[in-house]
Amino acid sequence: MLGRFLELSLTSPRILESWQWYQRLGFSTATDSGVWSHPYAAVTDGRIALGLHETTLAEPRLAYVQPGLARHVADLGVRGVEFERCTLGEHIFNEAIFVTPEGHCVRLLEARTYSMPADPPLSLLGWFEEIALPVRDLEAARRYWEDLGFVAVSEAREPWLHVSLTSDTLNIGLHVTRALDGPTLVFSNDDRAALATRLAAAGIIAERRLPGALDPMEHLLLRAPEGTPLWITPPPPDA
Repeated sequence: MLGRFLELSLTSPRILESWQWYQRLGFSTATDSGVWSHPYAAVTDGRIALGLHETTLAEPRLAYVQPGLARHVADLGVRGVEFERCTLGEHIFNEAIFVTPEGHCVRLLEARTYSMPADPPLSLLGWFEEIALPVRDLEAARRYWEDLGFVAVSEAREPWLHVSLTSDTLNIGLHVTRALDGPTLVFSNDDRAALATRLAAAGIIAERRLPGALDPMEHLLLRAPEGTPLWITPPPPDA
């Protein structure tokens, strides 16, 4: 319903530093299409793409591509989506932004802003699972995202109450916790010790302190230069 997932758009005040950091993790660089006037780079592991924007964004944004955006905005408006900003018209790059009741920002674009590299490998981190979003009211958040086309696939209470939802282009998780301070990239890896060694060899040190519910023998938490949290967990039980 939202379109095809493009990227998690991130404010990156020192874009070169962020780009180099993700390169050390094994992310590949996508080809910029030249849409933005500000410095921009996109990196990907083949499953998740991150847009590094050297400009001011209010918060990380889930960005989707939706051709015929003006018509789509009208359809979403009928469904009750209230847009914070719409830039629509001929001879301009169309964009629309809305914020969910839990404060998460979604950005709809009329066209892609990069071209994917051919067959990018997975990063050092392992398998990308989802973008975790902290929420307060799980049931209300679940209904909201289901109305946008997501489907709940599992619910668990460890390390805190959360629900995983899927769509054809992105998985998200709704997590009832204060341990996450914003959208968090979640990866699974079955060898935490080996990963920590490889990260250290790449010059990347994990956070020393983890939220109390996370076992440091099983989990790792990284913090990118622009502040994005990356959470590495054991594989799900049914993986």
